[in-house]
Formats: sequence, C-alpha cells, structure tokens
Amino acid sequence: MTASPLDSSLLGKLVSDPETAKYFSDEAGVRTMVEFEVGLAAAQERLEMIPAGSAAKIRGAAEAFEPDWATLVASMPVSGHPVTELVRQLREAAGPAGQYVHFGATAQDVMDTALVMRLARVLATFDRRLQDLVDILVGHADRHRNTVMAGRTRTQQAVPITFGLKAAGWLLPLARHRIRLAELWPRTMTVQFGGAAGTLGTLRTNGLAVMEELAREFELRAPDAPWHVQRDGLAELAGWLSLLTGSLGKMGQDLALMAQTEVAEASDGSVGSSSAMPHKVNPVNSELLVAIGRANAALLSSMHQAAIHEHERGGSAWTLEWITLPQMATLAGAALRTAREALVGLSIDPDRMARNLSASSGGVLAESAKVLLAATMPVDEAARRVREASQQARQTGSDLIEILRRDAPADVDWAALSGPANWLGSANAFVDRAIETARAGPAGIRLGSNPGCPSSHDRRLIDS
Repeated sequence: MTASPLDSSLLGKLVSDPETAKYFSDEAGVRTMVEFEVGLAAAQERLEMIPAGSAAKIRGAAEAFEPDWATLVASMPVSGHPVTELVRQLREAAGPAGQYVHFGATAQDVMDTALVMRLARVLATFDRRLQDLVDILVGHADRHRNTVMAGRTRTQQAVPITFGLKAAGWLLPLARHRIRLAELWPRTMTVQFGGAAGTLGTLRTNGLAVMEELAREFELRAPDAPWHVQRDGLAELAGWLSLLTGSLGKMGQDLALMAQTEVAEASDGSVGSSSAMPHKVNPVNSELLVAIGRANAALLSSMHQAAIHEHERGGSAWTLEWITLPQMATLAGAALRTAREALVGLSIDPDRMARNLSASSGGVLAESAKVLLAATMPVDEAARRVREASQQARQTGSDLIEILRRDAPADVDWAALSGPANWLGSANAFVDRAIETARAGPAGIRLGSNPGCPSSHDRRLIDS
C-alpha cells in the first residue's frame, strides 16, 4: 500500500480516476508550465515587446524540449517549486531567444495558470459526466413515477412515495451542480499574471495588455487583477467538488440502505463479495460514493485554510493547495465514474417495495387516516385515536386501519385508504418539474466552447 491511496495499484482502482489523474501528473504539470512560457512569448511578440521571430524559436525549442528531471527534482528543496530550474533549462534550449522566456513573469504566474489550464479540461470532462448522470436519472425518475414504495424519515417508514420521486431527489442536486459549475467557471478559469508582487512592474505600462493577451492565448478569462493571494476562486471550486461528491454520496447512502437484506428493494450493480460469507453481494459502488463524499468534505477544510496567504505572496498556503486540490478533483472523478456504474447497473424490485409497504400493517397510512378522521371530529381527537391505534398495531401485528374502523364514526370515507397509491399527493408533479429542470440545463452555457475553456495549445499539450 502506498502513502496515497490515489497512487496505489490496489486502492487506486477504487478511489482514483485515470482520466482525471493524468492532468495532475508531474509530466502534465511540467508540460503545461512550458506551454505557459511559450504562450507568454507569443503574446509579448504580438504586442511587439520582444523581437519578431523570438516566439517561434521558443516554441520550436519547447516542442523538442525534454526536461532534465533529476536536476528539476533536486531544485525543489531550494526553490520550493520547479519553475526556476525549468525556466533555466528552457532558456538554454532556446538559444539566443531564450533570454525572452519568462519575461515579466513570476513562478506563481506559471504554476497557477498551468493549474487552471488543466482544471479547465477536468471540469469540462466532469460537466459531460454530470450530464450523462442527469440523463440516466431522468430515465429512472420517469420510468418509476408510479412505482410506489415507503418513504422513510429518520430510517423509519413514514408515508408512501414513489421511486421516481426518490430518483428525482438524486437528480435535482446534480442538475444544480451543472448550473453552479457554469456560474463559477468565469470566476475560476482565469489566467494568473502579476509578476513579483502583483504589479507587473518590470513591464512598465504594458502589464495589463500582456495579461489580457495571455488570457486570449489560452482562452481563459482575464481577471480584474492578479489573484496571487486572492484564493477564493480555488476555494469555491473545492467547495463545488465537495458538494458534488456529497450529493453522489447521499445517493450512495440511500442505495446501500435499500440493498440491505431485510429491505432488498434495490441493487447498485456491484459484484462485491465477502471473503467469509459467499451468500453476500456487498454494495461496493454505493459504499465508495459515501466514502468519497466524506473524504472530500474533510479535505475541503484544507482548501479553506489555504485561503489565508501572507501579504502579496505566500508559500505555505500555496503548497497546501498543491496537496489538497488534485486529491479532491481526482476523488470527484472517481465518484462520477462509480455513480455511473451504480446507475447503469441499478436494479429495482417493485414487488419487494410493495411487500415492505404492507409490512407496516397500515402504518404508512397513519397520517392519511388522521386527515380522514379529522373531517368528522376535532383534530386533536383524531391524532389521539391514530396514535393509540398505531401503538396497538405495533404490539399485536394487527392492521392499523381495521383497528381504527372499530369505533370510528360511520361517515368516515375508508375507501379512500384502499391503497398507498391514493396518497401520493404531488409526487408526479414534482417528478415532472425535476425532469423539466434537468433537461433545461445551464442557460446559455456550453462548457468547452466559451471563453474560459482550454485552448488548442492546452489540448495538444495534455493529450500528447
């Protein structure tokens, strides 16, 4: 077992996600930092700040560039980051044009922008996966809108609901997370370019123009000012990751409870087995969703701690982000993958749901019985009768409704209690509204095409 479960060949199969993790590898990070330096030179050449042809020479050198990893690694304890040594190597590789590499920038500009470039790809992938989950859940909500089951509050049977309504309850947070992602995108997918202390002083009056041109180069947003110590954007993004995995964890918790032997209303497609008990099929997918949701909730506090930086540039909080945010994103990728496996493999047993309803001996209709009785007597008296009859039903195993009918007024409409399906209220209307909301999606937002999404440079770099 490795120090990090994300890097473990055993645990990584459960809690990591290769498609997400590749963006946080050392190789991807260094390649993206090199791409930043190339883009910076291109932006400055367009603004006639460096000699014509310099950017092409730097790009040519970068395309053939292979970093000296041993020297790069050795430089980390000296600088606390790899940028100083990486820039030295790239300048050397670019020959005379190398003097224009990193002109006006600082290490944090390179690393923060490289991080955002990679996050843009990750978030675009997450949005597509979320849309896939939304579509699957729309199907479950619609298909099971009339599949009656027990609604449970505080783990006890409460009143009748439908599985379609339960699926809609899983669906709506995911639809809202897509909207939240579209809203936070322009606040977080921004270029970082501020120089030594956020003034871009070495560029004199050209700093803002370079920042805006650099943002265009990478199809990121240009912030109002450098955000070296303004980390609310990354903290907000971490909060979104935690909300996402929390919502998936709630779904996993429901599915795990529904898979209990005594309940047996659903199976999440897991093939989990026990080493000692061959009859068991453990709900591994559901359990993973719960575990990841709780892990990201714990990690989120570190990202909020990392919002506290010193003056115009800090080091310790910045390092804390490197430790935390890639873990949260990779765990979120694993949760999205696992949730799809659970929902595609989801098996529902409507007959078992019906039997579980009948096992309450009419208890799920207690609230409805109180409403009917209250039409013929004071509400307090109706509540007292139902409460006492419910206690008797639990003790004797008798049917609640039959107990109530023994001494009830003659004009009570007992036919209305002929089945739980008669007391579903607005369940179908809520399912309709959930489906409509989910299908509408984020208004006017198309991740992957608007400014703020990864450029062709980023796609070539990461996918190589």
